[in-house]
Amino acid sequence: MKYPAIQNYIGGKSVECRGESADVISPLDGSHLSRVPLSTAADVDAAVRVATAAFPAWAGETLRQRSQVAYAYRALLRKHIEELAGLIHEENGKTIDEARAELVRAIEVTEFACSLPQLACGEVLEVSKGVECRLERAPLGVVASITPFNFPAMVPHWTIPIAITLGNTMIFKPSEKVPLTATRTAELLTEAGLPSGVFNLVHGQRPVVEALCDHPDVKAITFVGSTAVAKNVYTRGTSKLKRVLSLGGAKNHLFVLPDAQVGPTATNVLASMAGCAGQRCMAAASMLAIGNVDPIIRQVCEEARKMVLGQTLGPVISAASKTRIEGFITEAEAAGAKVLVDGRGAVVPGREGGFYIGPTVIDHVRPDMRIAQEEVFGPVLAIIRAKDVDEAIGIENASPYGNAAVVYTTNGGQAKAIARRASAGMIGVNVGVPVPLEPFGFGGWNDSRFGVCDITGKSSIEFWTQSKKITTRW
Repeated sequence: MKYPAIQNYIGGKSVECRGESADVISPLDGSHLSRVPLSTAADVDAAVRVATAAFPAWAGETLRQRSQVAYAYRALLRKHIEELAGLIHEENGKTIDEARAELVRAIEVTEFACSLPQLACGEVLEVSKGVECRLERAPLGVVASITPFNFPAMVPHWTIPIAITLGNTMIFKPSEKVPLTATRTAELLTEAGLPSGVFNLVHGQRPVVEALCDHPDVKAITFVGSTAVAKNVYTRGTSKLKRVLSLGGAKNHLFVLPDAQVGPTATNVLASMAGCAGQRCMAAASMLAIGNVDPIIRQVCEEARKMVLGQTLGPVISAASKTRIEGFITEAEAAGAKVLVDGRGAVVPGREGGFYIGPTVIDHVRPDMRIAQEEVFGPVLAIIRAKDVDEAIGIENASPYGNAAVVYTTNGGQAKAIARRASAGMIGVNVGVPVPLEPFGFGGWNDSRFGVCDITGKSSIEFWTQSKKITTRW
């Protein structure tokens, strides 16, 4: 192994976890990076007890005092950005540039946490002579965050800095496929001055998730992952009377109109489809080609063929993912779709053990094909032809998902109309990955989100706190 065996991180230190473990494999070349513990409900209970003990003192600090830790942590993220980018590159497969960009986003959310003393300061009003009403926000207690493999730093930072700065203590369960970045995150939080027990890291698989959903002292849970698991986490957690926000999968549609600029649109579509090897819930999945947009499609294909595997396009996370994605392509082709650019069977010289798929563009996909309905999670663009905007809107609205939708046009009226009618929580106009930056929150609609509030931005303050109303007369 390149790295020592991973341990849980509880009470400000590494804690040995006896029992089963799993290999951590680099998707770059199939090399063995480390081993990660597969924790049990008993390990979760140990972490919750430590977090429960740490909560009163941490919640007793002022919001401004807690934000000072966020400031120090932000500085450490910036200091160690190259080290962290290297870990993400190794365990996730992203290019170094993509890993750096992910960390910049993590730093931006941490900066939002630094600003919480100005955003979560409560309200006060003299409602009648001598009578004052005050609203304050109090932390919930022990909370949990469960995150996927595709963004080892960014997605965890949607929750970690905000939840703990607001006064909660946390149990964090990252994907077992990317434990190295999570461990380094825990160490840097301790270095930033976070008291022991406020942030705790428990590695594992389904038993850890179920234990967090069931534990009576865990007050709230966020989850990011597939829709099927998101539904299960939401149902199981809320049945135990917890707050739960579960973000699921996506099938994002790009409305490409004939008046869109050819070069910028093609470049942007490809970046949305192939960035991070297509392993993101905001990735372009289906292009709704409205009318004659063949020049744009040809340019997308031309740009796709210029991508260099292992340099401008990284691998997918595992051999199983590679097999599944290539199966989608083969099935679509057999059903009558036309593969314009084929990424199947890709191999990078010197990295033959890696899990690579080249950028793939498939034309004449029908809405009833599986590749048009299910999340592929790879660098694959399915092109669905539509005669007009109304037909394209009907296709998009029929999808059970609702994470994002994008329109490419030079017509402001068309852009506004499509943005209004699309059934998605995040809309892009000539922006292929419409991720809102703080203070605006990240969150989709329909089967892409279960629960209320957004996971970032001002809306997240509501999720991680409870309001206390005090009426006073002297």
